[in-house]
Amino acid sequence: MVKYDVIIVGAGPGGIFSAYELTKLRNDLKIAVFEAGNSLEQRKCPIDGKQVKSCVKCKTCAIMNGFGGAGAFSDGKYNITNQFGGTLYEYIGKQEAIDLMRYVDEINLAYGGAGTKLYSTTNTAIKKMCLENGLHLLDASVRHLGTDINYIVLENLYNQLKDHVDFFFQTPIQHVSMENGQYVVQAEKESYICDQCVISVGRSGSKWMESVCRELDIPTKSNRVDIGVRVELPAEIFAHLTDELYESKIVYRTQKFEDLVRTFCMNPRGVVVNENTNGIVTVNGHSYEDPAKHTENTNFALLVSKHFSEPFKDSNGYGESIARLSNMLGGGVMVQRFGDLVRGRRSTVSRIEEAYITPTLAATPGDLSLVIPKRILDGIIEMIYALDKIAPGTANDDTLLYGVEVKFYNMEVELDRNLQTRNPGLFVIGDGSGVTHSLSHASASGVYVARYIAENR
Repeated sequence: MVKYDVIIVGAGPGGIFSAYELTKLRNDLKIAVFEAGNSLEQRKCPIDGKQVKSCVKCKTCAIMNGFGGAGAFSDGKYNITNQFGGTLYEYIGKQEAIDLMRYVDEINLAYGGAGTKLYSTTNTAIKKMCLENGLHLLDASVRHLGTDINYIVLENLYNQLKDHVDFFFQTPIQHVSMENGQYVVQAEKESYICDQCVISVGRSGSKWMESVCRELDIPTKSNRVDIGVRVELPAEIFAHLTDELYESKIVYRTQKFEDLVRTFCMNPRGVVVNENTNGIVTVNGHSYEDPAKHTENTNFALLVSKHFSEPFKDSNGYGESIARLSNMLGGGVMVQRFGDLVRGRRSTVSRIEEAYITPTLAATPGDLSLVIPKRILDGIIEMIYALDKIAPGTANDDTLLYGVEVKFYNMEVELDRNLQTRNPGLFVIGDGSGVTHSLSHASASGVYVARYIAENR
């Protein structure tokens, strides 16, 4: 078996920044990164929403897997905050978490992100406007790279790392086991051994991570799943928010059920896109830094979190069943006018074509009330009317709702303050740990663990 000092499983943001920091601090270490997907330039999903609407079962999903992880094509928003994006601060402290996220931001700027804007909620009058209308604006600084600049940053980071790290693409890891105080990482045709193993498999590796935890007797607990829709409307309606904040994370407590509904992944002048998770087609959105690629629309998600414990514990399974129902009825992603939804009728091709907004995704017109559970849909409708008070026009009949949008979260792995499992030398970082839920938090967790390994070898 080939011997490495450190093996990193997964080349998403956590794995990338872990490798980056290790090579910076300890250039004497022999490091390998194993990734189930392709290198960055070879990642391309065949789903275009027109000729190909459903999953064609690629060997690995180009959207979710490959260098850069699922974040490679997700608009490149790095939120510097402890209010959302994960609970990393509970392990390492609030100030340390913020400092690490700022450090990640500095690296992104140095590797191609220079000139991009850092937005902030500090001293904004929008917070008061939200409070006056039963809404709560979360605090954050947001660096928007855009999908285009994010790609350049990742490309530059890879070029920096490739001469110092052994990358194995299209090499999914089947098992991780412990033998004589070291870790054996088993691929399909070869096994490798290391002193420290860092697992950073992201959300797409959730089922595999569960199997690793079972085999190594690592305790876990269930996490939540977020279910909702992606809203698309004319950019002018949200311009007073997006021009100042770019992305506003707004939370609303519904009157009917007291559920929390929140905005997520706001994309000013962006596009709505398909997303493929384990063969299930859901909806997402992104935008570009380049003005030439801007559209006339803004899109964002409205999500409701659901957490199950007893007797049903499979939160992700619940979300998957809803997404599969949408795929069954719509052949992929469905779209409905808000006016049609509140009137209790399905949208048709003609009603979509007659709307005063041009969709940026070719989706199947339909009826979301046949897919999304009533309690969740009622909350989304309430939220749209609440947002209409601070952004008049949100509740227009022609506002488009794409469904479903589902955000899957890994079960939360039991970790100590160093993000280390009960097995010494085995670390779990990024969204695969259930601790982080964002690019910035995942990247920061990678830096944190790399520093710990560098100092304690």
